Amino acid sequence: EDLEPGAWVLAIGSPFGFDYSVTAGIVSAKGRSLPTAQNENYVPYIQTDVAINPGNSGGPLFNLSGEVVGINSQIYSNSGGFMGVSFAIPIDIAMEVANQLREDGRVSRGWLGVMIQEVNRDLAESFGLDRPHGALISKVFDDTPAAEGGLREGDVITKFNGRSIERSSELPHYVGRVHAGDMAKVELVRDGKKMNIELTVGELADLGEDGNRPALSQSGGGRLGLVVAGLTDEELNRL
Repeated sequence: EDLEPGAWVLAIGSPFGFDYSVTAGIVSAKGRSLPTAQNENYVPYIQTDVAINPGNSGGPLFNLSGEVVGINSQIYSNSGGFMGVSFAIPIDIAMEVANQLREDGRVSRGWLGVMIQEVNRDLAESFGLDRPHGALISKVFDDTPAAEGGLREGDVITKFNGRSIERSSELPHYVGRVHAGDMAKVELVRDGKKMNIELTVGELADLGEDGNRPALSQSGGGRLGLVVAGLTDEELNRL
């Protein structure tokens, strides 16, 4: 939480099998969203220019006080090698995941059941905002925490549990860290008027009746537009 853009950081890992290799750089941004796979947009990645290559993943990202601030995770590359952009999972998120695995044996993330989009200057003006910020709800799915809590299409969420929403990509980060079943306070703008709503946060990809997680969250869709299921023993034998 205390890490700021511009801060110097060090990464230690084993790129290409060279153990204990150390690289240095600065933090470019916090809260980056990388929706390249399901649920990844729930991780507010730290972006740095620290040289990260295959073999660095899982290694620590340190600040200059020797504190671990992140877990090196990904690079953005067209060649497979480092090109100046790397990402780390914030240590706060990593510790939350570790604690959930230790206590419950699984990871749970909060979920509202809405589709959101960025608020640009034109939309901000039409919704009566003083500047572009917040997350615009473009769809509220039926039978979800959002629908039950009174959220509507066209609402602009400006704060979630007291945290200001500057970019729409920040909302999933904050929602995901809320425990399922907990109450959350939402500040929004509806028809040009500020409102406050309290709702109960649900759980992303709840367990099904068979104890397995569904392939897609209840918000549906998916990048391929299909839903998959595991094969039974009978189907495996037949195929």
